[in-house]
Amino acid sequence: MKLFYYQRPDKISNFGDALNPWLWNKLLPDVFDNDETTMFIGIGTVINNLLPIRIPSAHQIIIFSSGVGYEKGVPVLDNKWQIYCVRGLLSAQKLGIPEELAVTDGAILVRRLFKPSGHKTHSFGFMPHIHHANYGGKLWESICSEIEFNYIDPRWPVEQVLTAISEVEILLAEAMHGAIVADGLRVPWIPIRTSPRILAFKWQDWCSSIEVQYQPKYLIPLLEVYPPVARGIRSSIQAASHWLSWVKQESFSALNQQWQDKQKLSATQLMRIAQTSRPILSSDRRIEELTLKLEERLSQIRL
Repeated sequence: MKLFYYQRPDKISNFGDALNPWLWNKLLPDVFDNDETTMFIGIGTVINNLLPIRIPSAHQIIIFSSGVGYEKGVPVLDNKWQIYCVRGLLSAQKLGIPEELAVTDGAILVRRLFKPSGHKTHSFGFMPHIHHANYGGKLWESICSEIEFNYIDPRWPVEQVLTAISEVEILLAEAMHGAIVADGLRVPWIPIRTSPRILAFKWQDWCSSIEVQYQPKYLIPLLEVYPPVARGIRSSIQAASHWLSWVKQESFSALNQQWQDKQKLSATQLMRIAQTSRPILSSDRRIEELTLKLEERLSQIRL
């Protein structure tokens, strides 16, 4: 059986995806090899119409706690699909499967493998979406330093992120798996949304499983003042042309002032959200109930 999870074309590690090899190799030791005829699909918003195309050699597809999302549709389920559980009720509804298969995101199982020290270093932490970390990580790190937040980068190694999350009193998260792990480790969290890249559907799907409402706090996009960034090789020339045109219209001093003003505004907003918002945390009863359900479904795979 082979473990499949989303890996970015740019090869940059993203915490939610990187949890897969870290977690499943511990929970299912000596199970995974390079046999692509059986594919294990775990953590990630990967159930969509393109999934069968991405695993063309699979004769058996095992779904365990994954979520529906992205792309334009859902796959046609046939007898090669074995669904042990999905992320939440919305995924179950989209796939047309029984609601009892909606458990939760498998990332909460880190609570069985990672033990926080109990030492808290910061009152608040902020973890951006991977895209915003890629193109604004240094700025966010600077902002967090200014307001004494712990900046948590989704590109860091898994255990570094786990430690950083466990050491804050409250996590403000654009990265959904930051919030999921925080909930599992019993760290209250506040969902943040700065752009349409934050997919509400997957948050609502997961939140349905832990019986809380997804009500994100909106933060002005920091990326609005960034120069155009090429999305791929084919767009690089066009992006460079836009950049030159943009520079002609703006003096560097004016651009620098825009960055400074935007950073100050973002810092103020982030602090206000932290101080005035009510953090979310599922009940101890619910998180333990879901953990036990996942462990029960996982034991069925071992048989």
